Amino acid sequence: MSYFMSAVLGFVQGVAEFLPISSSGHLTLFQHFFGMPEPDQLFNVLLHFATLLSVCVVYWQDIWEMILEFFSFFIDLFSRRTYRGNPPEARRMVLLIIVGTLPLFLVLPIQDKVEALGSNPVFVACALLVTGCILFLSDQMARGHKTVRSATLLDVLLVGIAQGAATVPGLSRSGCTISAGMVRGFDRKFAVRYSFLMSLPAVLGATLLKVLDVMEMEGGFPKENLPKYLLGMGIAAVVGYFSIQLVKLLASKGRFGAFAFYCWGAGALSLLLIFMDWTFVPAV
Repeated sequence: MSYFMSAVLGFVQGVAEFLPISSSGHLTLFQHFFGMPEPDQLFNVLLHFATLLSVCVVYWQDIWEMILEFFSFFIDLFSRRTYRGNPPEARRMVLLIIVGTLPLFLVLPIQDKVEALGSNPVFVACALLVTGCILFLSDQMARGHKTVRSATLLDVLLVGIAQGAATVPGLSRSGCTISAGMVRGFDRKFAVRYSFLMSLPAVLGATLLKVLDVMEMEGGFPKENLPKYLLGMGIAAVVGYFSIQLVKLLASKGRFGAFAFYCWGAGALSLLLIFMDWTFVPAV
């Protein structure tokens, strides 16, 4: 893997991981059309970890409050302390994230088969078209005002099911989860906030598992690739930070569905180029 490829894939990951346009789908199509070899699994994992750091930077206050409330819950449990009113908002958010993450365990037994779909650019291009439909329809239906206080366990469970479905390459995780939240009546800002915070345990868990698997298969960390890894991770983290801010801005203004037109265009163009057997191998 060259430094150029590391930088390109880092940029694509940073943009597509949070914008509702599918990072896995774009990586597949970039590799197909530009003749890029499949990056090693460890690099893919590290790119996802880099964008995870972007979420932590943007929502650091929410994350810190949830960590405190998580441990406070067990302290209250053992001290038998109870709240007369509503529990802190951060504690309820922890509960909602846990419930929303549960459907991912249903995907684990078929994870390899789902990931294998990413090797088929035609399937990925069609999935992008589906993502566009999801985004367009959800933006038309976004009229809710539910927040962390009023969202139900059924609401977040259905959003979690959408996150599980979005493991299919070409379907956007952020697009599916934010759209599902809007359909269930979430306030636009809360839908975005919950989607990104819910990604933390999912991405962190997958990162730890894959790092252990890759390290075991490759017999250790390939130190010679460290500079290339760091370049791609740095670009993914910085670009990811600004991508999150863009999604927050557009969703708050009711323009989230605008991404649908991009997904439709990218999917249709990809299908056309695939059927024309068109590829471009850069001279870099």
